[in-house]
Amino acid sequence: MPTQDEVLGYFDTLSNWGRWGDDDQRGTLNHITDEVRLAAARAVRHGRSVSCGWEVAVPGEMERSTTSCPCAAEMPGAEHMPQLFHNDRHWGFSNERLGIMFHGNTITHLDSPCHIFWDGKMYNGRSHELVDAETGSAWAAVTAAAAGIVTRGVLLDVAAVRDKPWLEPGEGVFPADLEEAERRQGVQVRSGDAVLLRTGYGRSRHESGDAGGITQAGWHAACLPWLREREVALIGADTPQDVQPSGYDGVLMPVHAVSLVAMGLWMLDNCDLEECATTAAELGQWDFQLAVAPVRYAGTSGSPVNPIAIF
Repeated sequence: MPTQDEVLGYFDTLSNWGRWGDDDQRGTLNHITDEVRLAAARAVRHGRSVSCGWEVAVPGEMERSTTSCPCAAEMPGAEHMPQLFHNDRHWGFSNERLGIMFHGNTITHLDSPCHIFWDGKMYNGRSHELVDAETGSAWAAVTAAAAGIVTRGVLLDVAAVRDKPWLEPGEGVFPADLEEAERRQGVQVRSGDAVLLRTGYGRSRHESGDAGGITQAGWHAACLPWLREREVALIGADTPQDVQPSGYDGVLMPVHAVSLVAMGLWMLDNCDLEECATTAAELGQWDFQLAVAPVRYAGTSGSPVNPIAIF
Protein backbone atom coordinates (compact mmCIF):
# COMPACT_ATOMS: atom_id res chain seq x y z
CA MET A 1 0.00 0.00 0.00
CA PRO A 2 1.58 3.31 -1.04
CA THR A 3 2.21 5.98 1.55
CA GLN A 4 0.55 9.37 1.30
CA ASP A 5 3.82 10.87 0.06
CA GLU A 6 3.98 8.24 -2.67
CA VAL A 7 0.39 8.99 -3.71
CA LEU A 8 1.17 12.70 -3.83
CA GLY A 9 4.17 11.79 -5.96
CA TYR A 10 1.82 10.20 -8.50
CA PHE A 11 0.92 13.69 -9.70
CA ASP A 12 4.44 13.75 -11.18
CA THR A 13 5.36 10.11 -11.80
CA LEU A 14 2.06 9.21 -13.50
CA SER A 15 1.54 12.52 -15.26
CA ASN A 16 0.56 12.59 -18.93
CA TRP A 17 1.01 16.35 -19.24
CA GLY A 18 2.56 17.03 -22.63
CA ARG A 19 2.51 13.36 -23.66
CA TRP A 20 0.16 14.07 -26.56
CA GLY A 21 1.13 17.72 -26.94
CA ASP A 22 0.67 20.83 -24.82
CA ASP A 23 -2.77 21.51 -26.33
CA ASP A 24 -4.15 18.04 -25.77
CA GLN A 25 -7.53 17.87 -23.98
CA ARG A 26 -8.39 14.20 -24.61
CA GLY A 27 -5.90 12.62 -22.24
CA THR A 28 -6.07 8.85 -22.11
CA LEU A 29 -8.71 8.75 -24.85
CA ASN A 30 -5.70 9.09 -27.15
CA HIS A 31 -5.03 5.42 -26.41
CA ILE A 32 -8.18 4.56 -28.38
CA THR A 33 -6.78 4.34 -31.88
CA ASP A 34 -8.55 3.19 -35.03
CA GLU A 35 -6.97 -0.22 -34.52
CA VAL A 36 -8.32 -0.37 -30.96
CA ARG A 37 -11.85 0.43 -32.20
CA LEU A 38 -11.60 -2.28 -34.85
CA ALA A 39 -10.47 -4.76 -32.22
CA ALA A 40 -13.41 -3.70 -30.04
CA ALA A 41 -15.78 -4.44 -32.91
CA ARG A 42 -14.33 -7.95 -33.11
CA ALA A 43 -15.28 -8.46 -29.45
CA VAL A 44 -18.93 -8.56 -30.54
CA ARG A 45 -19.47 -12.31 -30.84
CA HIS A 46 -23.10 -12.82 -29.78
CA GLY A 47 -24.86 -9.59 -30.75
CA ARG A 48 -26.26 -9.04 -27.26
CA SER A 49 -26.61 -5.46 -25.97
CA VAL A 50 -26.62 -4.54 -22.26
CA SER A 51 -27.07 -1.21 -20.49
CA CYS A 52 -24.56 -0.31 -17.78
CA GLY A 53 -26.47 2.73 -16.56
CA TRP A 54 -29.08 3.39 -13.89
CA GLU A 55 -32.50 4.81 -14.66
CA VAL A 56 -32.66 8.43 -13.48
CA ALA A 57 -35.42 8.67 -10.92
CA VAL A 58 -38.09 11.35 -10.74
CA PRO A 59 -38.37 13.41 -8.61
CA GLY A 60 -35.44 12.30 -6.48
CA GLU A 61 -32.62 12.78 -9.02
CA MET A 62 -34.19 14.97 -11.67
CA GLU A 63 -36.52 17.94 -11.80
CA ARG A 64 -39.00 17.40 -14.59
CA SER A 65 -41.78 19.60 -15.87
CA THR A 66 -43.94 17.75 -18.40
CA THR A 67 -46.36 19.34 -20.85
CA SER A 68 -49.11 17.15 -22.29
CA CYS A 69 -51.30 18.48 -25.09
CA PRO A 70 -53.82 16.04 -26.62
CA CYS A 71 -54.69 18.41 -29.47
CA ALA A 72 -51.86 20.64 -30.61
CA ALA A 73 -54.17 22.97 -32.50
CA GLU A 74 -55.74 24.00 -29.19
CA MET A 75 -52.56 24.66 -27.24
CA PRO A 76 -51.88 28.14 -25.83
CA GLY A 77 -50.38 30.31 -28.54
CA ALA A 78 -51.81 28.22 -31.37
CA GLU A 79 -53.66 31.27 -32.63
CA HIS A 80 -50.32 32.65 -33.80
CA MET A 81 -49.44 29.56 -35.83
CA PRO A 82 -50.02 29.23 -39.62
CA GLN A 83 -53.30 27.77 -40.87
CA LEU A 84 -51.55 24.52 -41.84
CA PHE A 85 -50.93 23.97 -38.14
CA HIS A 86 -54.70 24.11 -37.43
CA ASN A 87 -55.85 21.84 -40.25
CA ASP A 88 -54.66 18.62 -38.57
CA ARG A 89 -56.85 18.21 -35.46
CA HIS A 90 -55.62 14.71 -34.64
CA TRP A 91 -52.06 15.12 -33.44
CA GLY A 92 -50.98 16.05 -29.97
CA PHE A 93 -47.70 15.86 -28.04
CA SER A 94 -45.88 15.73 -24.76
CA ASN A 95 -42.54 17.30 -23.94
CA GLU A 96 -40.34 17.96 -20.95
CA ARG A 97 -38.10 20.53 -19.38
CA LEU A 98 -35.42 18.79 -17.31
CA GLY A 99 -33.07 19.87 -14.56
CA ILE A 100 -30.36 17.47 -13.38
CA MET A 101 -27.25 17.47 -11.21
CA PHE A 102 -25.44 14.41 -12.52
CA HIS A 103 -22.24 14.49 -10.44
CA GLY A 104 -22.61 12.65 -7.16
CA ASN A 105 -23.30 9.14 -5.95
CA THR A 106 -26.37 8.00 -7.88
CA ILE A 107 -26.60 8.98 -11.57
CA THR A 108 -24.45 7.16 -14.13
CA HIS A 109 -22.24 9.81 -15.69
CA LEU A 110 -18.97 10.54 -17.43
CA ASP A 111 -16.32 12.76 -15.81
CA SER A 112 -14.17 14.82 -18.16
CA PRO A 113 -10.74 16.08 -17.01
CA CYS A 114 -11.95 19.58 -16.09
CA HIS A 115 -14.10 18.11 -13.31
CA ILE A 116 -11.29 18.13 -10.73
CA PHE A 117 -8.61 20.69 -9.84
CA TRP A 118 -5.42 20.07 -7.84
CA ASP A 119 -3.63 23.11 -6.47
CA GLY A 120 -5.73 25.15 -8.88
CA LYS A 121 -4.63 23.20 -11.96
CA MET A 122 -6.45 20.99 -14.44
CA TYR A 123 -5.11 18.36 -16.84
CA ASN A 124 -2.11 19.46 -18.90
CA GLY A 125 -1.36 22.31 -16.51
CA ARG A 126 -4.25 24.63 -17.32
CA SER A 127 -5.58 26.99 -14.65
CA HIS A 128 -8.93 26.55 -12.94
CA GLU A 129 -9.60 30.12 -14.07
CA LEU A 130 -10.49 28.69 -17.48
CA VAL A 131 -13.76 27.58 -15.90
CA ASP A 132 -16.25 30.44 -16.05
CA ALA A 133 -19.54 30.59 -14.16
CA GLU A 134 -21.47 31.63 -17.27
CA THR A 135 -19.82 29.72 -20.11
CA GLY A 136 -18.34 26.73 -18.26
CA SER A 137 -14.91 25.28 -18.97
CA ALA A 138 -12.82 26.39 -21.91
CA TRP A 139 -10.50 23.41 -21.34
CA ALA A 140 -10.92 19.63 -21.30
CA ALA A 141 -14.72 19.75 -21.15
CA VAL A 142 -16.89 16.81 -22.11
CA THR A 143 -17.00 18.05 -25.70
CA ALA A 144 -13.42 16.79 -26.05
CA ALA A 145 -15.16 13.41 -26.38
CA ALA A 146 -17.77 14.67 -28.85
CA ALA A 147 -17.06 11.77 -31.24
CA GLY A 148 -18.01 9.34 -28.49
CA ILE A 149 -15.97 6.73 -26.67
CA VAL A 150 -16.05 3.39 -28.48
CA THR A 151 -13.51 0.84 -27.36
CA ARG A 152 -13.08 -2.62 -25.90
CA GLY A 153 -14.55 -2.87 -22.43
CA VAL A 154 -13.32 -5.35 -19.82
CA LEU A 155 -15.39 -6.13 -16.75
CA LEU A 156 -13.35 -7.17 -13.72
CA ASP A 157 -15.59 -8.76 -11.09
CA VAL A 158 -13.67 -8.27 -7.87
CA ALA A 159 -16.67 -9.14 -5.71
CA ALA A 160 -16.58 -12.61 -7.29
CA VAL A 161 -12.81 -12.81 -6.78
CA ARG A 162 -13.36 -12.29 -3.07
CA ASP A 163 -16.35 -14.66 -3.09
CA LYS A 164 -18.74 -12.01 -1.79
CA PRO A 165 -22.09 -10.69 -3.02
CA TRP A 166 -20.56 -7.22 -2.66
CA LEU A 167 -17.59 -5.51 -1.10
CA GLU A 168 -18.27 -3.72 2.16
CA PRO A 169 -18.17 0.10 2.36
CA GLY A 170 -14.58 1.21 2.85
CA GLU A 171 -13.16 -1.95 1.21
CA GLY A 172 -10.53 -1.04 -1.38
CA VAL A 173 -9.59 -2.83 -4.59
CA PHE A 174 -5.88 -3.41 -5.30
CA PRO A 175 -3.82 -4.46 -8.36
CA ALA A 176 -3.63 -8.04 -7.08
CA ASP A 177 -7.45 -8.17 -7.20
CA LEU A 178 -7.47 -6.93 -10.77
CA GLU A 179 -4.92 -9.49 -11.89
CA GLU A 180 -6.72 -12.32 -10.10
CA ALA A 181 -9.93 -11.29 -11.88
CA GLU A 182 -8.05 -11.36 -15.20
CA ARG A 183 -6.74 -14.83 -14.42
CA ARG A 184 -10.11 -16.26 -13.38
CA GLN A 185 -11.99 -14.69 -16.26
CA GLY A 186 -9.43 -15.50 -18.94
CA VAL A 187 -9.07 -11.91 -20.10
CA GLN A 188 -6.28 -9.34 -20.05
CA VAL A 189 -6.50 -5.57 -20.01
CA ARG A 190 -4.59 -3.98 -22.87
CA SER A 191 -3.87 -0.53 -24.26
CA GLY A 192 -6.96 1.53 -25.07
CA ASP A 193 -9.36 -0.58 -23.02
CA ALA A 194 -12.08 0.66 -20.72
CA VAL A 195 -11.95 -1.18 -17.40
CA LEU A 196 -15.22 -1.56 -15.49
CA LEU A 197 -14.86 -2.54 -11.84
CA ARG A 198 -17.64 -4.52 -10.20
CA THR A 199 -17.63 -4.25 -6.40
CA GLY A 200 -21.17 -5.67 -6.22
CA TYR A 201 -22.58 -2.40 -4.93
CA GLY A 202 -25.13 -2.47 -7.74
CA ARG A 203 -26.57 -5.69 -6.32
CA SER A 204 -26.73 -4.13 -2.86
CA ARG A 205 -28.44 -1.05 -4.29
CA HIS A 206 -30.98 -3.15 -6.20
CA GLU A 207 -31.80 -5.18 -3.09
CA SER A 208 -31.90 -2.36 -0.54
CA GLY A 209 -32.88 0.60 -2.70
CA ASP A 210 -30.20 2.61 -0.90
CA ALA A 211 -28.01 4.80 -3.12
CA GLY A 212 -26.72 7.23 -0.51
CA GLY A 213 -23.79 7.53 1.83
CA ILE A 214 -20.20 8.68 1.53
CA THR A 215 -18.42 5.51 2.67
CA GLN A 216 -18.06 3.10 -0.24
CA ALA A 217 -15.98 0.37 -1.84
CA GLY A 218 -13.91 1.23 -4.88
CA TRP A 219 -10.51 1.64 -6.48
CA HIS A 220 -7.63 2.10 -4.07
CA ALA A 221 -4.97 4.62 -5.05
CA ALA A 222 -2.55 1.69 -5.34
CA CYS A 223 -4.24 0.84 -8.68
CA LEU A 224 -3.19 4.09 -10.33
CA PRO A 225 0.31 2.96 -11.53
CA TRP A 226 -1.29 -0.27 -12.83
CA LEU A 227 -3.86 1.69 -14.85
CA ARG A 228 -1.16 3.88 -16.38
CA GLU A 229 1.13 0.94 -17.14
CA ARG A 230 -1.73 -0.86 -18.92
CA GLU A 231 -2.58 2.37 -20.83
CA VAL A 232 -6.23 2.18 -19.82
CA ALA A 233 -8.35 4.78 -21.66
CA LEU A 234 -11.37 4.89 -19.34
CA ILE A 235 -12.31 3.49 -15.95
CA GLY A 236 -15.73 2.84 -14.54
CA ALA A 237 -17.16 1.40 -11.37
CA ASP A 238 -20.49 0.64 -9.77
CA THR A 239 -19.60 3.24 -7.13
CA PRO A 240 -18.20 6.77 -7.55
CA GLN A 241 -14.73 5.18 -8.12
CA ASP A 242 -12.64 6.00 -5.00
CA VAL A 243 -12.78 3.78 -1.96
CA GLN A 244 -13.96 5.93 0.91
CA PRO A 245 -12.35 6.62 3.27
CA SER A 246 -9.34 6.78 0.98
CA GLY A 247 -6.87 5.94 3.76
CA TYR A 248 -5.06 9.25 3.31
CA ASP A 249 -5.80 12.23 5.55
CA GLY A 250 -4.45 14.72 3.05
CA VAL A 251 -5.99 13.31 -0.14
CA LEU A 252 -9.76 12.94 -0.07
CA MET A 253 -10.20 11.34 -3.52
CA PRO A 254 -6.79 10.29 -4.85
CA VAL A 255 -8.18 8.23 -7.74
CA HIS A 256 -10.30 11.12 -8.99
CA ALA A 257 -7.56 13.68 -8.48
CA VAL A 258 -4.60 11.80 -9.98
CA SER A 259 -6.64 10.27 -12.80
CA LEU A 260 -8.36 13.41 -14.04
CA VAL A 261 -5.71 16.03 -13.28
CA ALA A 262 -2.40 14.22 -13.79
CA MET A 263 -3.28 11.38 -16.15
CA GLY A 264 -6.23 12.81 -18.06
CA LEU A 265 -7.97 9.48 -17.37
CA TRP A 266 -11.73 9.76 -17.98
CA MET A 267 -14.22 8.11 -15.60
CA LEU A 268 -17.65 6.49 -15.61
CA ASP A 269 -19.17 6.91 -12.15
CA ASN A 270 -22.08 4.93 -10.70
CA CYS A 271 -22.50 2.25 -13.34
CA ASP A 272 -25.01 -0.55 -12.88
CA LEU A 273 -22.91 -3.59 -13.75
CA GLU A 274 -25.20 -6.36 -12.57
CA GLU A 275 -26.74 -7.30 -15.93
CA CYS A 276 -23.34 -6.91 -17.57
CA ALA A 277 -21.78 -9.33 -15.05
CA THR A 278 -24.64 -11.83 -15.41
CA THR A 279 -24.36 -11.73 -19.20
CA ALA A 280 -20.57 -12.07 -19.12
CA ALA A 281 -20.80 -15.11 -16.84
CA GLU A 282 -23.53 -16.69 -18.98
CA LEU A 283 -21.58 -16.22 -22.21
CA GLY A 284 -18.17 -16.89 -20.68
CA GLN A 285 -16.99 -13.62 -22.20
CA TRP A 286 -15.65 -10.76 -20.09
CA ASP A 287 -14.70 -8.38 -22.89
CA PHE A 288 -17.09 -6.55 -25.19
CA GLN A 289 -17.49 -3.47 -27.29
CA LEU A 290 -18.30 -0.49 -25.06
CA ALA A 291 -20.07 2.57 -26.45
CA VAL A 292 -20.37 5.79 -24.44
CA ALA A 293 -21.93 8.84 -26.13
CA PRO A 294 -21.86 11.94 -23.92
CA VAL A 295 -24.28 14.73 -24.71
CA ARG A 296 -22.38 17.64 -26.27
CA TYR A 297 -23.03 20.10 -23.46
CA ALA A 298 -20.73 23.05 -24.15
CA GLY A 299 -18.21 23.71 -21.39
CA THR A 300 -19.44 21.07 -18.97
CA SER A 301 -17.37 18.80 -16.75
CA GLY A 302 -19.19 15.65 -17.80
CA SER A 303 -22.49 14.24 -18.97
CA PRO A 304 -25.12 11.77 -17.84
CA VAL A 305 -24.67 8.68 -20.01
CA ASN A 306 -26.05 5.23 -20.68
CA PRO A 307 -22.98 3.06 -21.38
CA ILE A 308 -23.78 0.13 -23.65
CA ALA A 309 -21.86 -3.15 -23.61
CA ILE A 310 -22.24 -5.22 -26.78
CA PHE A 311 -21.20 -8.86 -26.48
